[in-house]
Amino acid sequence: MRLTNIAAPPPPAASGDKKTLAARLSLPEGTLSVGIGLILSGIGSVLFLRIVGSALDDRGTSQITALWFTTFALAPGLFLPLEQELGRALSARRALGQGGRPLLRKVLLLGACLAGVVVIATLAAGSWLAHSYFDRSWIMVIALVLAVASYAPVHLSRGICSGVGRFQSYAVVIGGDGAVRIVACIALSIVGIKSVGAFGFAVALAPLLGVIYIATRGQLKLDEGPPASWKEVTPNLGWLLLGSLMAAALVNAGPIAINVLASKDTSGHQLKTFFGKGVILARIPLFMFQAVQAALLPRLARLATSGEMFEFRRGFKRLMGLVILVGAAGTIGAFVLGPFVMEHLFKAVLSRQTLAILAFGSALYMVALAAAQAVIALRGHALVALGWTVGMVSFIVALLVQRNEEVVHRVEISLLIGSGAAMVSFLLALRSKLASGAEFDRALIVETALDFPVES
Repeated sequence: MRLTNIAAPPPPAASGDKKTLAARLSLPEGTLSVGIGLILSGIGSVLFLRIVGSALDDRGTSQITALWFTTFALAPGLFLPLEQELGRALSARRALGQGGRPLLRKVLLLGACLAGVVVIATLAAGSWLAHSYFDRSWIMVIALVLAVASYAPVHLSRGICSGVGRFQSYAVVIGGDGAVRIVACIALSIVGIKSVGAFGFAVALAPLLGVIYIATRGQLKLDEGPPASWKEVTPNLGWLLLGSLMAAALVNAGPIAINVLASKDTSGHQLKTFFGKGVILARIPLFMFQAVQAALLPRLARLATSGEMFEFRRGFKRLMGLVILVGAAGTIGAFVLGPFVMEHLFKAVLSRQTLAILAFGSALYMVALAAAQAVIALRGHALVALGWTVGMVSFIVALLVQRNEEVVHRVEISLLIGSGAAMVSFLLALRSKLASGAEFDRALIVETALDFPVES
């Protein structure tokens, strides 16, 4: 991708500035800390599903798997835009030496309103969710409500840490979620608890421990500053919410669809858990991609404030190179080693073809993410929301068209079509924006670094 409309590079640095320039062009501040947190989160996801599979029967494991993917379809979709906007605005204020507490008060109110709406909606749909989706389990509905409510403060705390450059605390929130969940599930297994509700509450409440820990250490404190207007914290929030919800729904659509379409007998429960574990395995290469994005946001915000657009061009080129490398490695690795890893790590079986298709779908999703980031930076928030909606609608249409196909094949192909449709939409939108002479907005470009990371 050629980002031709970014400002021309600055003149070559003098010899005395070479070290400074090299530091600027190295991996962004915080990459290592956030990367460690994301690796711990990924390991936590894998170990959690393995522990649950060992502790519960097939029905209980499928219920927890359904809770897991539904939580990550809802929570990031709702609260990630608030995290992004809070991080962006705090980072811009930090560059100007201004305190961010007034901003936080505004975003807290928005977060409380969003959480209240989704809790009410979930309870209103509780009867269907309990009997048709969670296989006659009201306790899973309650766990879903608690999970959504728990992730609101998680995303807001991440926005604070990202915006003020507290990356170690950011990593604690990300990694602590998985670590606490594992410890809790191991403890439940050791004492012989087989209640699916107990494991469901482990999913729902685990993320709060990391937030509580960094809060007690003063890592969420902000200084007072100039009053914050709604415009400062909500530019394009409606489009961001729509795009975020569609993006989170698309990346988690496969396991959710399997949960709805698979039979309710023992073989169906097993299929749900096997497919969910295959999706987690296919997502492993995404963690490094997320780490670089997470660390880029505050760095790009400071560069944008000072007008250093040359680094933006280099950043986008690196991002696209990373996407291609990680996507290719993930797809090849899933085809070659996927069945072996599934058998020995998860005690599960999925075909080589299915694992490769899931990994390839994840690679297309990554390209879509990167292209969406560039479109947002070109003032294309509405186009990004449209692109993710196109992807989600394409997934649903493909699912309906393939009514006579076997369930797993039907879902994996639909995932591939949905991710591919989103990717094509964003690439076309980017090409159109560049051809029309649109220029990268220095303020909007900083929003792209944390756009729609995959949660797990």
